[in-house]
Amino acid sequence: MFNTNTGGDTTVTSALAADRLGVPAVTYFAISMCTPFTVLAGVTTTGYAVTGQIGIPIGFLAMGMVLAVFCVGYVTMAPYVPNAGAFNAYIAKGLGRPLGVAASWVALVSYNAMQIGVYGALGDAAQPLVRAWFGIDVAWWVISLVGWAIVAFLGTQHIDLNGKVLAVLMIAEILVILVYALSFLFHPAGGTVSVETLSPHHLFEPGVGALFCLAVLGFVGFETAVVFSEEAKVPGRTVPVATYLSIGLTTLLYVLGSWAMSVATGPDRITQQAAEHGSDLVFRLAHDQLGVMMMNIGRFLYVTSVLACLIAFHNAAARYAFAMGRERLLPSFFGQTSHRNSSPRGGSILQSVFGLVALIAFAIAGLHPLRDVFFIWTSAGAMGILLLIVLTSFAIVRFFTRTLTRESAWKRTIAPLIASVTTLVALVLVLVNFDVTLGVKPNSTLHWAIPIGYLALLLVGLMWGFRLRRSKPRVYANIGLGAKSVTRTGLGLGRPEDQDDTAQFAPIDRY
Repeated sequence: MFNTNTGGDTTVTSALAADRLGVPAVTYFAISMCTPFTVLAGVTTTGYAVTGQIGIPIGFLAMGMVLAVFCVGYVTMAPYVPNAGAFNAYIAKGLGRPLGVAASWVALVSYNAMQIGVYGALGDAAQPLVRAWFGIDVAWWVISLVGWAIVAFLGTQHIDLNGKVLAVLMIAEILVILVYALSFLFHPAGGTVSVETLSPHHLFEPGVGALFCLAVLGFVGFETAVVFSEEAKVPGRTVPVATYLSIGLTTLLYVLGSWAMSVATGPDRITQQAAEHGSDLVFRLAHDQLGVMMMNIGRFLYVTSVLACLIAFHNAAARYAFAMGRERLLPSFFGQTSHRNSSPRGGSILQSVFGLVALIAFAIAGLHPLRDVFFIWTSAGAMGILLLIVLTSFAIVRFFTRTLTRESAWKRTIAPLIASVTTLVALVLVLVNFDVTLGVKPNSTLHWAIPIGYLALLLVGLMWGFRLRRSKPRVYANIGLGAKSVTRTGLGLGRPEDQDDTAQFAPIDRY
């Protein structure tokens, strides 16, 4: 680790804790960010109700396949990009540092929007339990503030402690999903198991972009295995295995869970039932089929699932802020880690402040936790992350056209090209149908304000990147280098802009 404090204070450093996370721990983080139970109980039911589309299961399957292809190039390039700010580092290396700067701002906003939105889901999920256990009605934001305090505390602790907490929560929620799904399939509406919601023709219906946006929302988090590459034990094995495991498992759970739900209600009644009962639909079905105890277990694990999601998002977003601070795209404070446990102290504090301010604002405005907070904010965050996935796909293609490697043509050319085209198509469909996703009118200000906001952020980031190239060449040269940026500036290794830039394209020995 490299000390960033010139005054002799060794309480903070500029490196994350290496060799702390194995394949299981990184997988737990990735799947916890996807939050399968939260997606099925909250996103899927709300999606059925808001969009009126019954093809959500096939939408999950299609997006899972698209992202699996994307992951081929993504994990192949990972050894060349050992950086906690994964997306912006990829884009900086593949498409240039100015766009990497812009991507870093988009990533920071997107992940913060996702985490802020999930606080709404936490309050909504916990309210029925608090009412049932204590007989009192508590405002959703009060419950969310309790969750905020837990997340803020864990964000400053050892990363492996967070991993252990997530492991317990994730295993429990996967088990309850499987139990619920099997029960729904064994108790089909009308006595017949229907596969109508799995029919591919739903992918060609009007409003299909809403399905893809919901699917992207469900898969957000799969990409974070690379974010933890600096802390992985054997990154060359840990990152690819964890990434593919998270994609495969979440795809299976989403398709199975959303399909089973439609079987239990009947495909022709799923949208009406979802609109009537919202996130409570899953638990009503469980109560009717499995009894009160299994329903209550499910409700409790729904709460812990959302909490796990918040912990995982906090850790990922804190590392993006840390990567930006380390490369001086944010004040250097955010690029500092705790000397005690190497957690990204500055980035974690930034996340906690954002979350607290947002919760106070939501409470004052009297917003609905699911409709106004969870669905809108997480949809906005998902759009930003889909934009980053598209840019990263093109960055991977360009990187491997300029870099000599021993990788197969499938890994360095064919799969990245397919991913570039398919993710771009998904982004266009999402943009066209974003009003359906948000549940607003086509001419709604919100429909276009969010995409235009991201476009403005990209343009401002690009201009800032070009300004850095002119006025701060040392900072500019370090963009995308991750831990290398510390060695090149902090240890006085000469002018970074004068060094041979091809060195950054060699895979790290630890891979």
